[in-house]
This record gives sequence, C-alpha cells and structure tokens, in this order.
Amino acid sequence: MENLIMSFALIGVIGIGAQWFAWRLNLPAIVLMSLAGLLVGPVLGLISPEDDFGEFYSPIIAVAVAVILFEGGLSLKFEEIKGSVGSAVLRLVVPGVFIAWALGSLAAHYLAGLSWTVSILFAGIMVVTGPTVIMPLLRQARLAQKPAALLKWEGIINDPIGAVLAVGVYEYISLQQNGYSGAEAVGSVILGTILAVVWGIILGRMIVAGFMRGWVPEYLKPPVLLTTVLVGFEVANLLQEEAGLLAVTAMGVTIANSKLPSINQIRHFKENIAVLFVSGVFVILTANLTWETISAALTWQTLAFVAAMIFVVRPVTILLSLFGTDLKWSERLLVAWIAPRGIVAVAVSGFFAGVLVDLGMPDGEQMIPLAFAMVFATVVIHGFTISPLARILGLASSAKPGFLIVGSSPWSVALAKKLMDLGKQVVIADDSWRALRPARQAGVPTYYGEILSEVTEHHLDLNQFGFLLAVGGNEAHNSLVCTDLAPEMGRATIFQVSTRARDDNERRSLSYALQGRTLFANRTGLDELLRRHYAGWVFQVTRLSEEYPPERYLKDIGEGEMLMMIRKEQMFIASGDKPLKPETGDTMLSYVPPEALKARAEAKKGEEGRSQAEEEIERKKEEALDHLPDPEGGTESA
Repeated sequence: MENLIMSFALIGVIGIGAQWFAWRLNLPAIVLMSLAGLLVGPVLGLISPEDDFGEFYSPIIAVAVAVILFEGGLSLKFEEIKGSVGSAVLRLVVPGVFIAWALGSLAAHYLAGLSWTVSILFAGIMVVTGPTVIMPLLRQARLAQKPAALLKWEGIINDPIGAVLAVGVYEYISLQQNGYSGAEAVGSVILGTILAVVWGIILGRMIVAGFMRGWVPEYLKPPVLLTTVLVGFEVANLLQEEAGLLAVTAMGVTIANSKLPSINQIRHFKENIAVLFVSGVFVILTANLTWETISAALTWQTLAFVAAMIFVVRPVTILLSLFGTDLKWSERLLVAWIAPRGIVAVAVSGFFAGVLVDLGMPDGEQMIPLAFAMVFATVVIHGFTISPLARILGLASSAKPGFLIVGSSPWSVALAKKLMDLGKQVVIADDSWRALRPARQAGVPTYYGEILSEVTEHHLDLNQFGFLLAVGGNEAHNSLVCTDLAPEMGRATIFQVSTRARDDNERRSLSYALQGRTLFANRTGLDELLRRHYAGWVFQVTRLSEEYPPERYLKDIGEGEMLMMIRKEQMFIASGDKPLKPETGDTMLSYVPPEALKARAEAKKGEEGRSQAEEEIERKKEEALDHLPDPEGGTESA
C-alpha cells in the first residue's frame, strides 16, 4: 500500500512539475511530460505503473481517457464554426477523416509492420490533430485568419472522431473473436454506437435541465457533473464494451451546445481535473514502457511510418478533401503540412494498446511508442517550420495588433470606444454577462468567459492582440491574467491596474513578479478611475505640432494623465516604470478632467482667432502692395 501511495504521489509531482516547466519555458507540455515519464520509468526505474497498480492499472487509464474525451466534447460548439471556413472544416471531416483513415491503415500495415486489425484501429486514432498543441503553434506563427481557424477547428472536431473510430474497430474485432459473422458484428457495432451516443445525449440533457432549473446548488455542480461522467461511462460499457468513450464524448458535446449559463464555471473545474488526469496518463504510459518495447519501435519501420504520415498521408488527405473549395492554394499547402498530434492520440492509443494485448494481439503494444513517435516528430517539425512557411506563402497575419481588455466597467468601455475611434481592434473579455452589458450596448466586441480558462484559446484568437490591459475589479485576478499570458504575448505589452491607488506599502502586498506592468505613470487605481469617469473625465486624442507643442499640451491637460502615445505608427503605453515623453509629431491619448477640455477648447479658439488675425494682416499687406504706384506713374488695381 505504501508503494502504491508513493507511486501516485511521484506521478503527480512529475506530471504537474512537467506542466509547470512547460509553462515557464513556453514549450509543449506533451513533450516534457513524455520525457519525464521515460526518466522515472525505463531510465531510472523509480516506478513501474503496471506492476505498482496491479489490477487498478487499466481502470485508471480508462477513467482518465473518459474525462479527457468529455473535456474535448465540451470544447465543440457547432454555432462557432461559421462561413466558408465552416464548410472547409466539414470537408476535412467528410471525406477527409476517411481518406486519412484508409491511407494511415496502409502505412501502419506495410511500413510499421502492424497487423491489419491493429493498423486499422491505430490509423483511426491518428486522424486526430490535437488542439492542445495546435493552439501554441498558431500563436507562434500569427497566421492569417482563415488557415488559423481551419486548423483550430479541425483539431477540436477530429479529437472525438478518432476515439469513435477506434471504439468501432475494437468492437468489431471483439465481436468477431466471440463468433459473430462480419455482418452481425457490423450491425452490433452500429447499434451499440447509436445506443451509447443516445445515452450520452440523454445524460447531457438531464444535466442541463437540472442545472438550469436550479435543482443542483452551485457548489454541487462540479461533483455532480464528474459523477455523471463516471456513471455514464460505466453504464455505456455495460451496453457495449468500451462504448463509454462514445457516451461521455456525446455528453460533453450536448452540454457545450446547450447555452448553459454556468458552462464557464463547469469548464474551469473540468479543466483542473483534466489537467491532473492528462499529466498522470502521460507519465504512466511512458513510465510503463520497457526497453524492449522502445527498442522494437526504434527501427527504420517506425521512421518510414512517421515520414509517410507527415509527407504523404496528410498532404494527400488535405488536397483531396479541399479540392473545389474557395481556399487559395497557399492556404491548402499550409494546412496540408501542419498536423501535430496531441493528448488524445497518445491517451487513446495507450488505452487500446492494453485492451488489444488482452485480446491476443501482441503488436497492439507497439501503438504506444508509435503514437509518441508521431507526437515528438510532428510537434518538433511543425513547430520549427510553421512560421517560415507562413511567411513564404504570404499567410502570416498582416493585421495590426489590437487590444484585449480584461474586465468590463464603464471606464474600460469608454477606453475601448476611443481606441476603436482610432482604428484599433478591441475586445473586452469578462466572465460576467451582466458586466459586459454596457460594452454590448456600445457596440464593442466582447468575449464572455474566463480568460484564464484553457478553452478560451479555442474560442478567442489571441494572435490578433498585441496589447493586454487587465483592468478588472480583482487585483489578484488581474495579476494572474498578466502572469499567465505573459509568456505568450510578451511581458512588455501586458499592463494592469490596481483595484485602488497604490503606495509603497500596498505595493509590497503583491509580488512584483506576479504582476503586469502598471498602467498609467502614476499607478492610478481602478477605484479612482471609476470616480473620475462619473465626475465627467473623458479620453482625448491630441496631435502635437509646432503650433501646439508638447509643453503647451502638458500644461493644458492639468491633472489629467497621458495613457498612450503613437509615434511613427508605433504605440507606447504609459507605465509606472516607463513614463511617456511626448514630442512634436506624436499623437497622444490622455484621460482628462472637464477643465482640461475647456482649456483645450479655449486654446483652440485662441489659435483660430490668431490664425484669422494673421490671415487678415496678410490680406491687408497684399492689398497695400497691389495699390503701390508703378514706375510709369500709374497705379495697379485688382
């Protein structure tokens, strides 16, 4: 028992530690988790999961995979797949998935040396392209909107499809071994699949009805949901072996498309559980590999299989699937090249590997190292080539970076409106639908959801933003947003406000390392900004010139504060560590009191008066010159 507890503790430390290092180093977590598992397993021999867990090994993997697939289903919202990209995504599902399945089966059998049954099942799993690895690649490359959306939604949709194909093939194999004919096995698989999907939909509808009608209190929603996932998984398995994976996937998709008000809170809890399971599964699967299995996979056959999947199967699948669409050839070529495998591919492969071995198919064990080989190869190759290829093909985004404002308030809405007037792209994000109401009424684009949620990157393209302003009412949340997104967006472009005006003592209350750069040179807090908003303060755009120099501008804004400066099409934001120094030719965005507006209006009026007086003087000079006597003794007249 002590060894079992120690193994669980070590797996948790290694898995979560690998995720933390991946976050700190801005590297794919899937790679570090896999390396960590290899280190504590085959290399150092600290744990041997199958021996340590005994009869619990398979159930642990099964439950983890079920939760991971349920989490994937919660990310799939049909209404968000729109326009021409939506039709292209559907083409990647039908016929794309089936083309990739057929070609992958040929590659697995003739190149990797797997039996036909294992090849077909494994190829079904390999149709997935994981969103967990696609999203970081898209942020890195800053692709144009259409290919980025196509790759994103392909990964989200194909994740559950790979599991469905694997379950169907497994059921067919199992039934045939139990004496069913081919036709009977096919009919039974179809019936079992329908029952499992219907069961998942029913459970999803029950959860939605119970939550929306208030039958479940808020604090019980997450545990009720997790318990329902486990019950649905096991009941579906009783209907048909391993059909539980289909049921939980259908349940997740049903809840995701139900417009459930508390869906964001559910996703947040679900992601915490999913991260724990993902970390554990990757460490367990890699730690359970033996040197014999690894050496058997390190052959020319594995290399040939991986090369065929990357250079033949993927390009042929995409080019055939997207034939006749309105996508440019450059967009098709980019999508044909990028197909990194992720969490679902490895987790489902690990689950079915053990099941196939139990059915008397020893080559099923090779699915795990082959899946890891695909993950490592695609993450590394595509990670290093996506940016250069996008630039060569002209698909790197040329849009100027916009502003992501986290925290909706009357002040942030007024700021967003002024930025939009300047031609900047702006989105206000908040997890409160009520708080977003002023932004919606003002016509400002909004994102309703928790910005720290992992699912946010599925629905909000962070590539379009060059600046982040965390201006919510919770200082700790503002700091957490800045800390979490700094590796992706760059710490120099992330700013936050305090919930109150700061002094030195208050500043020490929260570590500087956990914050973004402070917005405004005077570190003005949100409470003070809101007070000023209701006192009539407004945002003002001023163009500095020789007629209106910086010295006059600084005098006129009085108690107001400079917020942003545009100089030669570059934008600079005022911060406590770097105040703005305006120069002639700059365009300034400042937050000023009503008195400053009056002073500026008077100054402008005075400038107009001086200009009119100067014009009158020039006109009289010209008239005087026109009436001077000419040398001949006459005068000229107009």
